[in-house]
Amino acid sequence: MLGNIPRIMITGSNSGSGKTTITCAILKALMNIKSIPAAFKSGPDYIDPMFHSKVIGAHSRNLDLFMLGKETIKYLLLKNSRKADIAVLEGAMGFYDGMGKTTECSAYELAIVTGTPVILVVNGKGASLSAAALIKGFKEFRADSNIQGVILNNINPMSYVYYKEVIEKETGIKLLGYMPPMKDCGFESRHLGLITAEEISDLQDIVDKLAEQAAKSIDLAAISALAKEAPVLEYTTQEIRNIAKVKIAIASDKAFCFYYQDALDLLQELGAELLPFSPLRDNKMPQCDGLILGGGYPEVYAQELADNKAIMQDIKTALEANMPCFAECGGFMYLLDSYKENEKHYKWVGAITGETFMTESLKRFGYITLEAQRDNVLTPAGGKINAHEFHYSDSTSNGTGFLACKASGRGQWFSSHVTDTMYAGYPHMHLWGNIEFAKNFINACAKYKKAAEQGDKKC
Repeated sequence: MLGNIPRIMITGSNSGSGKTTITCAILKALMNIKSIPAAFKSGPDYIDPMFHSKVIGAHSRNLDLFMLGKETIKYLLLKNSRKADIAVLEGAMGFYDGMGKTTECSAYELAIVTGTPVILVVNGKGASLSAAALIKGFKEFRADSNIQGVILNNINPMSYVYYKEVIEKETGIKLLGYMPPMKDCGFESRHLGLITAEEISDLQDIVDKLAEQAAKSIDLAAISALAKEAPVLEYTTQEIRNIAKVKIAIASDKAFCFYYQDALDLLQELGAELLPFSPLRDNKMPQCDGLILGGGYPEVYAQELADNKAIMQDIKTALEANMPCFAECGGFMYLLDSYKENEKHYKWVGAITGETFMTESLKRFGYITLEAQRDNVLTPAGGKINAHEFHYSDSTSNGTGFLACKASGRGQWFSSHVTDTMYAGYPHMHLWGNIEFAKNFINACAKYKKAAEQGDKKC
């Protein structure tokens, strides 16, 4: 099939160039002129899409080539842009930064797969003509880079006007504007990247200021015109049908907030009703047939989670009654006996024997392929799905239900606790990467629901 949406990619020369700030500024500025943008993020990052979502008031989506594949990427891009008049894709890391020493699965490759014109964000602080050398190098590093515009970040108006003509002459690329230093408009970071959007109380004020500045110093008309040059995409439609009506409780608060919206949408299309609850605030789960505990920052809220003994007992009781459970990273940590910080131990759910703790460095970082070692709630033995790990914590009991093989081919390890009703482990997966995993989880919830209705189990 053929489909199209005007689209651009905002990418950076490197992490820290300011592309998330500028992407948010442009999204809001476009909305202020009555445009309807759809937002996307390349790669597996959870946090940047949260900022996009807060800005546009609708869910931002991840487009990860490793976990989803080219055809699914194109389908989801067009599917999620149906109500928009422009799609804004934010690149991950530096434009060419892919797996290992390659450009594979980079923002550059995503731009090629989706035929998206690219706008490069360059941190202009402390640079003058050298900025032109950097821009030209990025443009010419690959002949098909499709870099068609540049925005200079952290540069004052006088410098921008002074150097604009010579930079355009030396690079052959149009400068589409700049953002000056805005000290009160930055986003703070922690060990997994930016702090989450929910934790910034004045986020809307910050975004409003950024958008106001973007309207003054970035050529929004030129960006819209560039987006309209994106070619028609050929894609394969993917039909999803409702297979069972089930209710799934999903942890959703500051401690558990790492979810891929398209994966949640997939579960809903298959028949699930998702019922949000907070392990921080609520005393019990909603009436349900299954449970999802996503990743996030449980270690930051260790004491609050430990203090809510009622919800932990409710979760443990449900899992002992064989309620299907899908728990990733932070959600997996929460199911363990305890969390250790320095010499203090916080008692958590205790559905899985073991203890979790923070370390000084990333553990088992990067893309992996998971292969089931035995039948479980998500897949029969031998089932595979691409995934990723990104965490500073570790545990004394990581499980052996899946074999995780590095995408680079250099390294493998066992991971995840699995049973006929549970998946709990560090790896993050995107269910669109293997739809059968999602279907199997829904079917497990339906089986539990049927047994509960017959009085064999309780929810």
